[in-house]
Amino acid sequence: MHRGAQRQVYDLMVPKLYHTCKRYLKSEEEIEEAMADAFFTIFTKLDQLKENKAFEAWSRKIAVNQCLLTLKRKVNFNIYLEDVARSAEPSQMQPAALEEEDLLHLLDYLPEGCKTVFNLFAIEGYSHKEIASMLNISEGTSKSQLNVSRTKLKDLVNSVYYQNKSSHGTSR
Repeated sequence: MHRGAQRQVYDLMVPKLYHTCKRYLKSEEEIEEAMADAFFTIFTKLDQLKENKAFEAWSRKIAVNQCLLTLKRKVNFNIYLEDVARSAEPSQMQPAALEEEDLLHLLDYLPEGCKTVFNLFAIEGYSHKEIASMLNISEGTSKSQLNVSRTKLKDLVNSVYYQNKSSHGTSR
């Protein structure tokens, strides 16, 4: 691929892939490394793309796989969920309408395993069987991690968002 064309693809895709990587990884260093590896794979395996229309989804899948490689090196996805300490409560959020960005921010307060499974299932659309294969865990563990993530997210939304909203709107 011509360098100018690579630059155009990079400029178009970097915000999208950054957003994808940020859902999985916390540190800027890890995000940048995963993105660099993803772009290397994208540019060296472009000939494997069967349909040009699928480029964005294909690129996002490569970025997700790079993030998973990073996470697998540091996260035990088989950890017993009862052993996971409750994360620190997030700082006060503005009681405006709950937006996608707010929900994605709350994901940062989930344990890494729960956050990863939630992202793969709810956002990327993978099945529990696919997630189990990707993370080398059982389907039951994937389902359990998803259930815990949903419960914790619901608790966070209720405690952070609705509690703030009701306390700000009741002055007389």
